[in-house]
Amino acid sequence: MSGHQPSERTPLLRPSSDSHGNDSAIHDDDLHVAEIAGQGALEVPRFPGLGKRRSYSHSHWLAPDEDSNARPEPEDPGEFGEDGLLAGVTRAQFRFVFGGILLGYFIAMFDSTLMASSHPVITSYFNASNSASWLSTAFLLTSTSLQPLFGRVSDTIGRRPLYLFGLLFLAVTTAWCALAQSIGSFIAARAFCGLGAAGVLSMGNIMTNDLVSIQVRGTYQAYINLFYGGGSAAGAAFGGFLCDKIGWRMTFAIQIPMILIILINGYFTTPTTLGPNLAKRSEQGIRDAMKGFDIAGSVLLTGSVAFLILGLNLGGNVYPWRHPLVIISLVVAMIAGSFLVHVESKAARPVMPLHMLFTKPRGNLVFNNFFAQLGINTIIFNAPLYFQAVKLESASTSGFRLAGPSLALTICGVSAGFVMTATGRMTWLIVVGSLSMLLGALGLSVMWEGIPTWLATIFLVPASIGQGLSFPATSVAVLATSTQADQAVMTSTLILWRSLGIVMGVSFSSVILQNTLTAYLEQLVTGHHKDKIILTVRKSVRSIIDLDPKHQAQVIDAYGRSLRVTFISAIAVFVIVNVLVVAIKLPRLDRKQAQEEDPSDTVSDVEQ
Repeated sequence: MSGHQPSERTPLLRPSSDSHGNDSAIHDDDLHVAEIAGQGALEVPRFPGLGKRRSYSHSHWLAPDEDSNARPEPEDPGEFGEDGLLAGVTRAQFRFVFGGILLGYFIAMFDSTLMASSHPVITSYFNASNSASWLSTAFLLTSTSLQPLFGRVSDTIGRRPLYLFGLLFLAVTTAWCALAQSIGSFIAARAFCGLGAAGVLSMGNIMTNDLVSIQVRGTYQAYINLFYGGGSAAGAAFGGFLCDKIGWRMTFAIQIPMILIILINGYFTTPTTLGPNLAKRSEQGIRDAMKGFDIAGSVLLTGSVAFLILGLNLGGNVYPWRHPLVIISLVVAMIAGSFLVHVESKAARPVMPLHMLFTKPRGNLVFNNFFAQLGINTIIFNAPLYFQAVKLESASTSGFRLAGPSLALTICGVSAGFVMTATGRMTWLIVVGSLSMLLGALGLSVMWEGIPTWLATIFLVPASIGQGLSFPATSVAVLATSTQADQAVMTSTLILWRSLGIVMGVSFSSVILQNTLTAYLEQLVTGHHKDKIILTVRKSVRSIIDLDPKHQAQVIDAYGRSLRVTFISAIAVFVIVNVLVVAIKLPRLDRKQAQEEDPSDTVSDVEQ
């Protein structure tokens, strides 16, 4: 293969029968892929299951079954029928499994975004508004650090056990949230909730990759986006409303029956054969198959992120920046992060594959989404606080303000999935989405005193549109630029960095807001009861409405200025997002052309 020049095209080799009568040959796509890889260019995977009359997988031609509901058992996890669905899974079974995955996404995202509009209510109940960021970061921290772990373990023991475990654990810990009697207990419950959500979300993504071929992944990604966005919209828009109407405890309790229904459905319909099942296929015990597992990387990843968030949330908020606990937390985070990079560079099966992060375009795609999530969550987490603290709206009303942006996210996400399937193009979706996010941050940063509430609400929409267009395209792009063997770990890596972006977005924006708010309150609030007023409003946002008109105006001014500074910080983040897009070139998934031609002639073109 080294003798090929860049301009040469490898001659087509037709399949020929081997001694056993099986059709086999080196496929033209395989040769072209190796040719590109040898030049150090974009790594393009094989895409099985494109044939109109027959499907190709691992150098064997497979005749499709006459009955589409009765698929032949796959020889390995990578064989798909001509409709793009995994062989060996009936249509009815697929609908039940995929339907459960979609509902799992809805519940997990509802639970995740619920905090956006309800955290002022919950923290005010416990008289701990200055600890608001922990309600989200505790959940996101465990969810973030454990999703790659679930991905790796599922390669060994199968997808089904971890999927069911995630659902069961999510149901139990959601009940704990509903019964928590202190802010510490509630934060702990949220942390364990994140563990369950990690199983549900990571297995949902990976199982979808197992069940659906890359050519039709855009269509099913559209369905995922619909439920992902619907759950996000319901949590953000109705979280505050439910807290006001039925109480925050019942808001968690009503999720439990739905989780149990999904669990029962998953138990009876999820195939046991999904995933490599290394322990079973290699005839090794689980202990033997797990020997190469990156435990050190998982511990260091969790520790570095946890101590970073701890130091940032305590510094200038609970303790002065010079406090020993703050300094020690940040130092430990830096040391753990340094060891993490070293360990991951040596690990055989790293939880954070560095070689994938530092190759184009996969690295650009992953970091684009990381910074995008950081900026978006800076906006989404603080927007309800703006409407409650500055506009003095109720939790219900401020939550409804997020319904429009969430609807835009859902519509754009669904549309992006179908557009990718129809056109095979992804790059322009990522570019337009990144520019839209920057536009949204610019609008929020120029909000002036007395701005109409409806206009402030509209300013939230562009960032959601950008996320809806960009993220589905990135999900498919990392699969299209990875070999089949790398797709599961690449999916987990993308989810990991997206989740890190959420954690950092909530955490960093909380650092900026709490420190600037303290400074502005000290500057603007006057009178004999100044210290008491500052302490009160920092612990309970809802207490602002009970202040006398003079102090209420001062506090509102301080909150307004602090939130504008917070939104301005998102501009710098979205600039980085757009810079990372510049160098991205992606393969075109031209399924229509592939179906019209002989499958052996099909090669993915690279978008220019």
